[in-house]
Amino acid sequence: MRIVVVNNFFPPRVGGSSHLSDALARGYAARAHEVLVVTAAYGEAPAQEQRDGIRIVRFPAAMLPETRFAVSFDLSFASRPSLPRDLARLLDDFRPDVIHQHGQFMDLTWATGAYARRRGIPVLLSVHTRLENPAALYRHAFRTLDATLVAPRLRRYRPRIVVMDAHMRDYITARYRGGYRELVPIPVGVDPVWVRGGDAAVGRELAGVGDAPILLSVGHVIPLRDRVGLVEALPAVLARHPDARLVVAGRVYYDVFLRRATELGVAYAVRPLGAVPKASIPHLLAAATLESHEQGDGMGTATLEAMAAGVPIVGWGRLDNFPGVPLHDGGEVLLTDRGDVVGLAQRLLRVLDDPVEAQAMGARGRALIDAHFTLDRVLDAHLATFSELLGRA
Repeated sequence: MRIVVVNNFFPPRVGGSSHLSDALARGYAARAHEVLVVTAAYGEAPAQEQRDGIRIVRFPAAMLPETRFAVSFDLSFASRPSLPRDLARLLDDFRPDVIHQHGQFMDLTWATGAYARRRGIPVLLSVHTRLENPAALYRHAFRTLDATLVAPRLRRYRPRIVVMDAHMRDYITARYRGGYRELVPIPVGVDPVWVRGGDAAVGRELAGVGDAPILLSVGHVIPLRDRVGLVEALPAVLARHPDARLVVAGRVYYDVFLRRATELGVAYAVRPLGAVPKASIPHLLAAATLESHEQGDGMGTATLEAMAAGVPIVGWGRLDNFPGVPLHDGGEVLLTDRGDVVGLAQRLLRVLDDPVEAQAMGARGRALIDAHFTLDRVLDAHLATFSELLGRA
Protein backbone atom coordinates (compact mmCIF):
# COMPACT_ATOMS: atom_id res chain seq x y z
CA MET A 1 0.00 0.00 0.00
CA ARG A 2 0.95 3.63 -0.43
CA ILE A 3 0.16 5.30 2.88
CA VAL A 4 0.18 9.02 3.68
CA VAL A 5 0.65 9.89 7.36
CA VAL A 6 -0.53 13.41 8.22
CA ASN A 7 0.26 15.26 11.44
CA ASN A 8 1.15 18.90 12.06
CA PHE A 9 3.12 17.53 15.02
CA PHE A 10 6.04 15.30 14.04
CA PRO A 11 9.63 14.84 15.29
CA PRO A 12 11.74 16.73 16.15
CA ARG A 13 8.71 18.18 17.91
CA VAL A 14 8.09 16.10 21.04
CA GLY A 15 4.76 14.81 22.34
CA GLY A 16 2.59 11.71 22.37
CA SER A 17 0.90 12.36 19.02
CA SER A 18 4.23 13.15 17.37
CA HIS A 19 5.94 10.03 18.69
CA LEU A 20 3.06 7.71 17.83
CA SER A 21 2.64 8.98 14.27
CA ASP A 22 6.40 8.63 13.75
CA ALA A 23 6.42 5.09 15.16
CA LEU A 24 3.46 4.04 13.00
CA ALA A 25 5.00 5.58 9.87
CA ARG A 26 8.24 3.71 10.44
CA GLY A 27 6.27 0.56 11.23
CA TYR A 28 4.32 0.78 7.96
CA ALA A 29 7.60 1.18 6.08
CA ALA A 30 9.13 -1.79 7.90
CA ARG A 31 6.18 -3.87 6.65
CA ALA A 32 7.21 -2.98 3.06
CA HIS A 33 4.61 -0.26 2.47
CA GLU A 34 5.45 3.05 0.78
CA VAL A 35 5.07 5.88 3.30
CA LEU A 36 4.88 9.63 2.85
CA VAL A 37 4.68 11.88 5.93
CA VAL A 38 3.03 15.28 5.51
CA THR A 39 3.72 17.64 8.39
CA ALA A 40 4.39 21.27 9.30
CA ALA A 41 7.81 22.90 9.50
CA TYR A 42 9.29 22.94 12.98
CA GLY A 43 12.50 24.50 14.22
CA GLU A 44 15.54 23.67 12.12
CA ALA A 45 14.10 20.42 10.70
CA PRO A 46 14.70 20.15 6.93
CA ALA A 47 11.84 20.80 4.51
CA GLN A 48 12.29 17.28 3.12
CA GLU A 49 14.16 14.24 4.34
CA GLN A 50 14.28 10.49 3.86
CA ARG A 51 14.88 8.26 6.88
CA ASP A 52 13.86 4.84 8.20
CA GLY A 53 12.22 4.06 4.87
CA ILE A 54 9.84 7.04 4.98
CA ARG A 55 9.80 10.30 3.06
CA ILE A 56 9.00 13.38 5.16
CA VAL A 57 7.75 16.64 3.64
CA ARG A 58 7.40 19.64 5.97
CA PHE A 59 5.24 22.46 4.65
CA PRO A 60 6.10 26.04 5.62
CA ALA A 61 4.19 26.93 8.78
CA ALA A 62 3.53 29.79 11.15
CA MET A 63 3.59 29.31 14.91
CA LEU A 64 0.47 30.37 16.78
CA PRO A 65 1.36 33.09 19.30
CA GLU A 66 1.47 31.78 22.85
CA THR A 67 -1.76 32.76 24.59
CA ARG A 68 -3.86 31.51 27.49
CA PHE A 69 -6.43 30.36 24.93
CA ALA A 70 -3.87 28.07 23.29
CA VAL A 71 -2.55 27.19 26.76
CA SER A 72 0.79 28.51 25.45
CA PHE A 73 1.04 25.32 23.37
CA ASP A 74 3.38 25.61 20.41
CA LEU A 75 0.80 25.10 17.67
CA SER A 76 1.97 25.50 14.08
CA PHE A 77 -0.27 25.88 11.04
CA ALA A 78 0.62 25.46 7.37
CA SER A 79 -2.42 27.17 5.83
CA ARG A 80 -1.68 29.62 3.04
CA PRO A 81 -3.24 30.23 -0.40
CA SER A 82 -0.81 27.86 -2.12
CA LEU A 83 -1.33 24.93 0.29
CA PRO A 84 -4.16 23.14 -1.61
CA ARG A 85 -2.26 23.33 -4.90
CA ASP A 86 1.09 22.28 -3.43
CA LEU A 87 -0.48 19.49 -1.42
CA ALA A 88 -2.42 18.18 -4.43
CA ARG A 89 0.74 18.16 -6.54
CA LEU A 90 2.63 16.21 -3.86
CA LEU A 91 -0.13 13.67 -3.25
CA ASP A 92 -1.00 13.20 -6.92
CA ASP A 93 2.63 12.32 -7.55
CA PHE A 94 2.63 9.85 -4.63
CA ARG A 95 -0.80 8.34 -5.58
CA PRO A 96 -1.88 7.28 -2.06
CA ASP A 97 -4.11 4.30 -1.40
CA VAL A 98 -5.06 5.51 2.08
CA ILE A 99 -4.49 8.57 4.25
CA HIS A 100 -3.89 8.28 7.99
CA GLN A 101 -4.49 11.60 9.73
CA HIS A 102 -3.53 12.55 13.28
CA GLY A 103 -5.32 15.41 15.05
CA GLN A 104 -8.83 16.57 14.22
CA PHE A 105 -8.30 20.33 14.63
CA MET A 106 -5.18 20.80 12.48
CA ASP A 107 -5.16 22.46 9.07
CA LEU A 108 -3.19 19.70 7.34
CA THR A 109 -5.90 17.27 8.45
CA TRP A 110 -8.59 19.43 6.89
CA ALA A 111 -6.57 20.02 3.71
CA THR A 112 -5.82 16.33 3.16
CA GLY A 113 -9.45 15.53 4.00
CA ALA A 114 -10.61 17.84 1.22
CA TYR A 115 -8.10 16.24 -1.15
CA ALA A 116 -9.29 12.73 -0.20
CA ARG A 117 -12.92 13.67 -0.82
CA ARG A 118 -12.09 14.94 -4.32
CA ARG A 119 -10.03 11.86 -5.17
CA GLY A 120 -12.20 9.27 -3.45
CA ILE A 121 -9.41 8.08 -1.13
CA PRO A 122 -10.33 6.41 2.19
CA VAL A 123 -9.22 8.22 5.34
CA LEU A 124 -8.54 7.08 8.89
CA LEU A 125 -8.32 9.81 11.53
CA SER A 126 -6.68 9.32 14.94
CA VAL A 127 -7.99 11.81 17.53
CA HIS A 128 -5.33 12.34 20.19
CA THR A 129 -6.52 15.43 22.07
CA ARG A 130 -9.89 16.60 23.32
CA LEU A 131 -10.62 20.31 22.95
CA GLU A 132 -11.39 20.82 26.62
CA ASN A 133 -10.30 23.21 29.35
CA PRO A 134 -11.34 23.35 33.01
CA ALA A 135 -11.82 27.14 32.92
CA ALA A 136 -15.45 28.00 32.11
CA LEU A 137 -14.62 30.67 29.53
CA TYR A 138 -12.22 28.49 27.59
CA ARG A 139 -14.44 25.43 27.95
CA HIS A 140 -17.24 27.30 26.17
CA ALA A 141 -14.81 28.60 23.53
CA PHE A 142 -13.51 25.10 22.80
CA ARG A 143 -17.03 23.71 22.51
CA THR A 144 -17.80 26.49 20.05
CA LEU A 145 -14.66 25.70 18.03
CA ASP A 146 -15.63 22.03 17.88
CA ALA A 147 -19.18 22.86 16.78
CA THR A 148 -18.41 25.60 14.25
CA LEU A 149 -14.97 24.76 12.91
CA VAL A 150 -13.96 21.13 13.47
CA ALA A 151 -17.22 19.19 13.11
CA PRO A 152 -18.32 20.90 9.85
CA ARG A 153 -14.98 20.09 8.21
CA LEU A 154 -15.14 16.47 9.29
CA ARG A 155 -18.66 16.19 7.88
CA ARG A 156 -17.33 17.16 4.44
CA TYR A 157 -15.27 13.98 4.06
CA ARG A 158 -16.43 11.80 6.97
CA PRO A 159 -13.32 9.79 7.90
CA ARG A 160 -13.26 6.63 9.95
CA ILE A 161 -12.08 7.66 13.43
CA VAL A 162 -9.77 5.65 15.67
CA VAL A 163 -11.08 5.33 19.24
CA MET A 164 -8.14 4.91 21.61
CA ASP A 165 -10.01 4.80 24.90
CA ALA A 166 -13.46 5.08 26.48
CA HIS A 167 -13.19 8.80 27.24
CA MET A 168 -12.22 9.60 23.66
CA ARG A 169 -15.15 7.53 22.41
CA ASP A 170 -17.54 9.55 24.58
CA TYR A 171 -15.99 12.81 23.42
CA ILE A 172 -16.12 11.93 19.72
CA THR A 173 -19.72 10.74 19.77
CA ALA A 174 -20.80 13.89 21.65
CA ARG A 175 -18.87 16.49 19.64
CA TYR A 176 -18.60 15.08 16.10
CA ARG A 177 -21.91 13.35 15.42
CA GLY A 178 -22.37 13.05 11.67
CA GLY A 179 -18.68 13.82 11.10
CA TYR A 180 -17.46 10.24 10.69
CA ARG A 181 -18.45 7.02 8.98
CA GLU A 182 -17.64 4.69 11.88
CA LEU A 183 -15.49 4.35 14.98
CA VAL A 184 -12.57 1.91 14.91
CA PRO A 185 -11.29 0.76 18.34
CA ILE A 186 -7.47 0.68 18.26
CA PRO A 187 -5.51 1.45 21.45
CA VAL A 188 -2.40 3.58 21.60
CA GLY A 189 0.62 1.52 20.58
CA VAL A 190 3.96 1.66 22.34
CA ASP A 191 7.38 0.22 21.63
CA PRO A 192 8.40 -1.62 24.81
CA VAL A 193 11.97 -2.14 23.63
CA TRP A 194 13.14 1.45 23.80
CA VAL A 195 11.59 2.26 27.20
CA ARG A 196 13.19 -0.81 28.79
CA GLY A 197 16.77 0.15 28.01
CA GLY A 198 17.20 2.90 30.59
CA ASP A 199 20.03 3.41 33.09
CA ALA A 200 18.73 4.31 36.57
CA ALA A 201 21.95 6.12 37.49
CA VAL A 202 21.66 8.34 34.41
CA GLY A 203 17.99 8.96 35.22
CA ARG A 204 18.79 10.06 38.77
CA GLU A 205 21.45 12.39 37.48
CA LEU A 206 18.96 13.91 35.04
CA ALA A 207 16.39 14.31 37.80
CA GLY A 208 18.94 15.80 40.18
CA VAL A 209 17.43 14.24 43.29
CA GLY A 210 20.15 11.89 44.51
CA ASP A 211 18.80 8.69 46.05
CA ALA A 212 15.34 10.08 46.86
CA PRO A 213 12.20 8.15 45.85
CA ILE A 214 11.07 9.58 42.50
CA LEU A 215 7.42 10.26 41.79
CA LEU A 216 7.90 10.68 38.04
CA SER A 217 5.31 12.57 36.00
CA VAL A 218 5.86 12.36 32.23
CA GLY A 219 4.19 14.63 29.69
CA HIS A 220 3.60 18.29 28.96
CA VAL A 221 1.78 20.22 31.70
CA ILE A 222 -1.51 21.51 30.27
CA PRO A 223 -4.91 22.20 31.89
CA LEU A 224 -6.14 18.64 31.33
CA ARG A 225 -2.94 17.29 32.92
CA ASP A 226 -2.13 20.09 35.33
CA ARG A 227 -0.45 18.09 38.17
CA VAL A 228 -2.38 20.10 40.77
CA GLY A 229 -3.80 16.90 42.26
CA LEU A 230 -0.32 15.45 42.62
CA VAL A 231 0.93 18.57 44.37
CA GLU A 232 -2.07 18.55 46.72
CA ALA A 233 -1.32 14.91 47.57
CA LEU A 234 2.32 15.70 48.35
CA PRO A 235 1.88 16.89 51.98
CA ALA A 236 0.48 13.50 53.00
CA VAL A 237 3.23 11.71 51.07
CA LEU A 238 6.02 13.84 52.53
CA ALA A 239 4.71 13.36 56.07
CA ARG A 240 5.65 9.68 55.77
CA HIS A 241 8.41 9.88 53.12
CA PRO A 242 10.01 13.31 53.58
CA ASP A 243 12.72 12.67 51.01
CA ALA A 244 10.30 11.84 48.15
CA ARG A 245 10.45 14.13 45.12
CA LEU A 246 7.94 14.86 42.35
CA VAL A 247 9.90 15.03 39.07
CA VAL A 248 7.93 16.45 36.13
CA ALA A 249 9.39 15.66 32.70
CA GLY A 250 7.57 17.81 30.17
CA ARG A 251 7.27 21.39 29.05
CA VAL A 252 5.24 23.51 31.46
CA TYR A 253 2.53 25.25 29.48
CA TYR A 254 0.32 25.69 32.54
CA ASP A 255 2.11 26.48 35.80
CA VAL A 256 -0.73 26.46 38.34
CA PHE A 257 0.78 23.39 40.02
CA LEU A 258 3.96 25.29 40.82
CA ARG A 259 2.02 28.11 42.46
CA ARG A 260 -0.03 25.56 44.39
CA ALA A 261 3.17 23.86 45.59
CA THR A 262 4.39 27.19 46.96
CA GLU A 263 1.06 27.77 48.73
CA LEU A 264 1.27 24.33 50.38
CA GLY A 265 4.94 24.72 51.32
CA VAL A 266 6.06 21.74 49.23
CA ALA A 267 7.76 23.56 46.35
CA TYR A 268 11.12 22.20 47.55
CA ALA A 269 9.90 18.68 46.68
CA VAL A 270 8.86 19.51 43.09
CA ARG A 271 11.40 19.26 40.27
CA PRO A 272 10.13 20.52 36.87
CA LEU A 273 12.64 19.41 34.25
CA GLY A 274 10.92 21.05 31.30
CA ALA A 275 10.87 19.34 27.91
CA VAL A 276 13.37 16.49 27.84
CA PRO A 277 14.68 14.60 24.80
CA LYS A 278 12.88 11.38 24.01
CA ALA A 279 16.14 9.49 24.56
CA SER A 280 16.13 10.60 28.22
CA ILE A 281 12.73 9.09 29.05
CA PRO A 282 13.94 5.47 29.45
CA HIS A 283 16.58 6.61 31.94
CA LEU A 284 14.02 8.54 33.99
CA LEU A 285 11.67 5.55 33.94
CA ALA A 286 14.47 3.26 35.12
CA ALA A 287 15.05 5.58 38.08
CA ALA A 288 11.37 6.13 38.91
CA THR A 289 9.66 4.67 41.97
CA LEU A 290 6.31 5.25 40.26
CA GLU A 291 4.75 7.30 37.45
CA SER A 292 1.71 9.52 37.85
CA HIS A 293 0.23 12.45 36.02
CA GLU A 294 -3.38 12.20 37.27
CA GLN A 295 -4.64 13.33 33.89
CA GLY A 296 -8.19 12.61 34.99
CA ASP A 297 -9.79 11.33 31.82
CA GLY A 298 -8.05 8.66 29.83
CA MET A 299 -4.59 7.14 29.97
CA GLY A 300 -2.31 7.95 27.08
CA THR A 301 1.08 7.11 25.67
CA ALA A 302 3.10 8.24 28.68
CA THR A 303 1.16 5.93 31.00
CA LEU A 304 1.50 2.95 28.67
CA GLU A 305 5.22 3.52 28.15
CA ALA A 306 5.77 3.66 31.90
CA MET A 307 3.82 0.41 32.29
CA ALA A 308 5.91 -1.16 29.52
CA ALA A 309 9.02 -0.29 31.53
CA GLY A 310 7.56 -2.01 34.60
CA VAL A 311 7.01 1.22 36.54
CA PRO A 312 4.00 1.21 38.93
CA ILE A 313 1.21 3.54 37.76
CA VAL A 314 -0.79 5.72 40.17
CA GLY A 315 -3.41 8.24 39.13
CA TRP A 316 -6.96 9.24 38.45
CA GLY A 317 -8.82 7.26 35.81
CA ARG A 318 -11.37 4.68 34.79
CA LEU A 319 -10.77 0.97 35.09
CA ASP A 320 -12.74 0.52 31.83
CA ASN A 321 -10.46 3.02 30.08
CA PHE A 322 -9.51 0.59 27.31
CA PRO A 323 -12.48 -1.14 25.65
CA GLY A 324 -12.01 -4.89 25.92
CA VAL A 325 -8.94 -4.64 28.19
CA PRO A 326 -10.07 -4.37 31.84
CA LEU A 327 -7.83 -2.84 34.48
CA HIS A 328 -7.87 -3.66 38.20
CA ASP A 329 -7.15 -1.20 40.99
CA GLY A 330 -4.24 -2.74 42.86
CA GLY A 331 -3.67 -5.18 40.00
CA GLU A 332 -1.89 -3.60 37.03
CA VAL A 333 -2.48 -0.02 38.23
CA LEU A 334 -3.59 2.02 41.23
CA LEU A 335 -6.44 4.31 40.16
CA THR A 336 -9.03 6.41 41.91
CA ASP A 337 -11.73 8.82 40.80
CA ARG A 338 -10.90 12.14 39.23
CA GLY A 339 -10.47 14.83 41.87
CA ASP A 340 -9.91 12.36 44.72
CA VAL A 341 -6.75 13.83 46.24
CA VAL A 342 -7.00 11.73 49.40
CA GLY A 343 -7.34 8.53 47.37
CA LEU A 344 -4.43 9.58 45.16
CA ALA A 345 -2.22 10.18 48.22
CA GLN A 346 -3.18 6.81 49.68
CA ARG A 347 -2.21 5.03 46.48
CA LEU A 348 1.07 6.90 46.19
CA LEU A 349 1.85 5.79 49.73
CA ARG A 350 0.95 2.18 48.94
CA VAL A 351 3.74 2.11 46.37
CA LEU A 352 6.26 3.91 48.58
CA ASP A 353 5.41 1.79 51.65
CA ASP A 354 5.65 -1.62 49.96
CA PRO A 355 8.42 -1.81 47.33
CA VAL A 356 7.96 -5.57 46.90
CA GLU A 357 4.27 -5.31 46.00
CA ALA A 358 5.02 -2.24 43.89
CA GLN A 359 7.52 -4.26 41.88
CA ALA A 360 4.94 -7.03 41.40
CA MET A 361 2.36 -4.50 40.21
CA GLY A 362 4.89 -3.08 37.76
CA ALA A 363 5.47 -6.58 36.40
CA ARG A 364 1.73 -7.10 35.93
CA GLY A 365 1.48 -3.80 34.06
CA ARG A 366 4.40 -4.77 31.86
CA ALA A 367 2.71 -8.08 30.99
CA LEU A 368 -0.52 -6.23 30.12
CA ILE A 369 1.35 -4.03 27.64
CA ASP A 370 3.01 -7.04 26.01
CA ALA A 371 -0.38 -8.72 25.63
CA HIS A 372 -2.39 -5.81 24.22
CA PHE A 373 -0.49 -2.61 23.49
CA THR A 374 2.74 -3.37 21.64
CA LEU A 375 3.34 -1.41 18.48
CA ASP A 376 3.28 -4.62 16.43
CA ARG A 377 -0.27 -5.40 17.58
CA VAL A 378 -1.40 -1.83 16.93
CA LEU A 379 0.27 -1.86 13.50
CA ASP A 380 -1.60 -5.06 12.66
CA ALA A 381 -4.88 -3.39 13.61
CA HIS A 382 -4.19 -0.27 11.53
CA LEU A 383 -3.10 -2.23 8.47
CA ALA A 384 -6.12 -4.53 8.74
CA THR A 385 -8.32 -1.42 8.87
CA PHE A 386 -6.60 0.02 5.79
CA SER A 387 -7.14 -3.24 3.89
CA GLU A 388 -10.81 -3.24 4.87
CA LEU A 389 -11.22 0.38 3.75
CA LEU A 390 -9.58 -0.39 0.41
CA GLY A 391 -11.86 -3.39 -0.03
CA ARG A 392 -14.90 -1.21 0.52
CA ALA A 393 -13.54 1.44 -1.81
